[in-house]
Order: sequence, then C-alpha cells, then structure tokens
Amino acid sequence: MQRTPPRPSRAGGLSGGHTPVGRSSELLALPDQSVGSWWDMLLVRFVFVVVCVAASYHFRPFGMPPLYAAVAGLGFSVAVVMFEIRLRRASLRRLIGAAVGSILGILGAFLMHLVLNQTSIPESSQSFLSVAVLLVMTYVGLIVGATKGDMLNLQALGGLFGSERSTRRLYKVLDTSVIIDGRVADICEAYFLDGMLLIPQFVLRELQLVADSADPLKRQRGRRGLEVLQRIQKMGHLEVEIAEDDFLNIPEVDMKLIELAKRYDAKIITNDFNLNKVATLQGIEVLNVNQLANALKPVVLPGETMRVFILREGKEYNQGVAYLDDGTMVVVDGARRMINKTIDISVTSVHQTTAGKMIFGRFDERTDQQTRAPIVPPETNGPRAAAHPSELSSRTPEPQAGPDRPRSVTSES
Repeated sequence: MQRTPPRPSRAGGLSGGHTPVGRSSELLALPDQSVGSWWDMLLVRFVFVVVCVAASYHFRPFGMPPLYAAVAGLGFSVAVVMFEIRLRRASLRRLIGAAVGSILGILGAFLMHLVLNQTSIPESSQSFLSVAVLLVMTYVGLIVGATKGDMLNLQALGGLFGSERSTRRLYKVLDTSVIIDGRVADICEAYFLDGMLLIPQFVLRELQLVADSADPLKRQRGRRGLEVLQRIQKMGHLEVEIAEDDFLNIPEVDMKLIELAKRYDAKIITNDFNLNKVATLQGIEVLNVNQLANALKPVVLPGETMRVFILREGKEYNQGVAYLDDGTMVVVDGARRMINKTIDISVTSVHQTTAGKMIFGRFDERTDQQTRAPIVPPETNGPRAAAHPSELSSRTPEPQAGPDRPRSVTSES
C-alpha cells in the first residue's frame, strides 16, 4: 500500500509522521525566536507610548490641563503605532515613493510659504495658510508617491535593494474558471505552487451565484469549485487569503482580476484563453493550466509505434478515433473495422493546435496479422516432412509372424 509523505504544517512541524531527531531542536527553537521578536517589538512600542504620555503630561501642549495633555499624548502615540504597523506591510518601492513624494510636497509648501510672505495678507492668516498648504502638499505627495512607487525599478540601483525580492510575498490570484476546473488542486498537492494564493471576494460571489443557479449543471460546477477551494485551504504548505479588494467602477470580473494583480504585483492562475491574452498584453504574468497540461504530454514522433484502443469511428472514410490517458485525440486511418479493439498503429504526424495536440496514425492490417498470427506446426502447412530419427525410434514396430510366434487365426483356417 502506498504511503503519503507527511506534509509540513503551518506551524513549521510535520502533520503525520515523526520529526527527525536531528532537526527537532531547530523546530523547537523557531517558536521561541518568533515569540521573542514579537515581545521585543511590544516592549519598544510600550516604551514609546509611555514616553509620549509623560512628555505631554510634563510640557502641557496648547496650555491644556495635565490630565487632558496625557490623554492627547496617549492618542498620538497609539496613532503612530498603528501607522507603523500599516507601514510594515508596504513594499519597499511604495515606501521609497511615499518618502520622495512627501519630501517634494514639503519643498513645494516651503516655496508657497515664501510667496505668501511677499503678500499683504495679515500675519495670522499667513500662518494658517502656510500650515494648511504644508499639510495638503505633504499628504498629496505621500499618497501619490505611494501609489506610483510600484513603477520604480530598484534593480537599476545595482542590487542595493536586492533583498526586497527574496523577502516579499509572492502572490498568485485564482480565476473562477481554474477553480471550477479543479486541476489546480492537484497541482498544489504536487508542490508546484507556493507562496500566497489570493482568492478575491468577487470570485467567491461569482462561485456562490453559480452554485445557487437553477440549472443543475451550473449548480454542480459551482459546488465543485467551492469544494476545490476547501481542499486547497486544508493544504499545509500553502497560505490562502481572501482579498477584500473590489473595484466597483469595473463591472467585468476579468478586468477586476487584472487590476487586483497589478495592485499586489501578483500572477494570475487561469485556463481562460481570452484572460490570458489580455493580462499578457498588460504586462501581467499568467500561469495557464492548459499550457502546463500540454507541456506535460508525452512527446510522440512520426514513425513510432503506439498501442491504442479504438473507441469510435472517425469523420472520414475508414477512420477510427482513440484517446490517450491525458485526453489527446488519435485519428487512425484504416481502423474503422477495429472499433472496441486494442491495436498497434504507426504514427504519421502530430498537429499542435490551440485546443491541444492531435496525433494521426495508420493501421496496417497485414502487419498486424503477421504480428498476431499463431505459430503453426510444420505438418499442418503442407505435405508431411520426413520423420526425425528420434521420432522413428519412438515408434513401436508392428509384430510379424515367425517360427516362434503363432499366427493369428484367420478366416482361411
């Protein structure tokens, strides 16, 4: 009986099977390291909050009472900690873009302040306008820089930020068609996919609509897609995340998938031909399941001999049609009378189309009869040949009458 190899669980151990003795200490040390780093960050944040509260209580900004100043310092520190947690999820390109945009915004606000000083606006109004322009320009520069930061090419800096590629998470977005198809689950079980699998919320809604359809065929396909997602979610070596991002101004699901892939710098897993072409034109990497299946099909060359089972007759005269285990169609000339039989054919040509591969072959009945004809003894094919000496010696001679042997009684006596 074949045994299934144990899979690594999300915690880093092994689900099913035993942990090797040599690596047990490493596996036990991983949680301590992760907990230690988490506690260190918590301690640093706590010290920052305490310092902010103490400074506000001591300096009393804006002439506030000590208690109100301490509460304001607490709110300010919590806002800074939340902003820091959100920044940790951003990519390095977005951080660089946000920093450059903020600097440019502050520079633009400083130039506007110099212009305001040369006007006849009252000083109190100038201070208000300067602060307002500073906040607006800094905010606009931060948002625009973070949005356009994905366009930066960090490789042009000579590998200065080369570690960004290895540390960032590799996202892959699943399409509705590839989920309903179901082969992506087998690919995941074979460990050909890793990283983070993104399942958009609008794809789940589309699957739910298909599963609740009145058409029994559509309802079965939708339920199959939901079962495939549950199967993928239980795999320990993959991380599955539901993307809440939605694009309300885009009605088509395919265009939503493309925009989501752009936002997360992700690849799209699909078997839709049109989505594959549109995404490739927009510079998005696509993992096509049909292309993978075609690449894994066995290579057949003209002139080779293969054994197939003729399933039905073909469209042309005296043709038979067979199918390989991977679904490849084989058209055989001269095999119309061999339906429901297994025969040997000679491959004549192989045609590759967008739908898959087709193999054309020829069945030679005379060659098949020669290879399948039973071995017939020599005496049944023609006149009897001369007997072998061993055969002569094995025969019993017929008894003859002699002086010592009495003759048999005949009718003459």
